[in-house]
Amino acid sequence: MMRTAAQLRAARGLLDWSQGELADAAGVALSTIRRMEIANGMERATAGNVWKVQRVLEVAGILFIDSNGGGPGVRLRVPIEP
Repeated sequence: MMRTAAQLRAARGLLDWSQGELADAAGVALSTIRRMEIANGMERATAGNVWKVQRVLEVAGILFIDSNGGGPGVRLRVPIEP
């Protein structure tokens, strides 16, 4: 599960998506993305909206990294060659 607003902003940055593009792709309101990206915004988001946003980012190639001594983060998956 996405844990921080910073992870969401970083994931969107790696994909070069605007807040509006992410909202459209996830099927949520732009105001939902804006709220999720502010400090403590993830805590106020519904679980369903968090799931939608995380899922669309993962399908687009984002890997969410748990805090493992270096802090939480995101990475863009390398496409698998056929």
